[in-house]
Amino acid sequence: MTTATVTETEFVQKLFDAYQTQHALNPTDFKDVVVDEEMAYRVQAKLTDLKQQPVGGYKVSLTSAETQRMFNAHMPLYGAQVADHFLAAPASVRLSQLMAPLVEVELVFKAKEALTATDSLTDLWRKTTVAPGLELPDSRFSDWFPSLPKNLVVADAAVGGLVVYGEEVATSQRFKSVDAVATVNCRLTHDGMEVKTGVASEVLGNPLKSLHWLVGKLAEQGKVVSAGQRVSSGTFVLPPSLTAGQWEASFDQQLGNVALVVTNE
Repeated sequence: MTTATVTETEFVQKLFDAYQTQHALNPTDFKDVVVDEEMAYRVQAKLTDLKQQPVGGYKVSLTSAETQRMFNAHMPLYGAQVADHFLAAPASVRLSQLMAPLVEVELVFKAKEALTATDSLTDLWRKTTVAPGLELPDSRFSDWFPSLPKNLVVADAAVGGLVVYGEEVATSQRFKSVDAVATVNCRLTHDGMEVKTGVASEVLGNPLKSLHWLVGKLAEQGKVVSAGQRVSSGTFVLPPSLTAGQWEASFDQQLGNVALVVTNE
């Protein structure tokens, strides 16, 4: 890996300052700074180091054809998430904790043991737990959705915010097969009113394929998903903005519900 240039170092610091102060950066000021995906992931890794917190897991973004088109991408991308950004449901969040958040419905996997690049989809089905989830993507850049350049998305921890997860059960216990994971349906409500519905097959055809992609991508970078780390695997729906009130995602296949209260504080 190459040594960070001055431009990289300065950019990482500006991202970290925005993360700490919640003062959004103007994306046009940085559109030419991150020249390729390799640099973007290098910036993300250095940003993660500055946070000085354990990595609790990862989020996978751009897992549908629609979101890939929006961000001019041809494959997913990932972001490392610090441990205290994973919240067990039911959870309460203040809007002041975030900058410009959205809300997504996802399956959240947790590794029961280290996941490796040689793992098949069946191996991942056996080596994980699964939970219903709400992800709150957020960005350190202003006016970021849906036009933030892809490499800035990567650098900004894949616009990582918070992940709320429900009851965790062995994936192989909840689903009779790998293929069954793709059939999960979800209904998202806000203050009791339906906002979106979606199906797991929107996530690369099967959320386990998203997890498989992540494990392979991390292996290319000399990393693994370690035991105990969680992965928010990709949204079933195009995300609305997060607003104050009661949000709830209801999943079938006996996955249950995830509840989140958002206040204006």
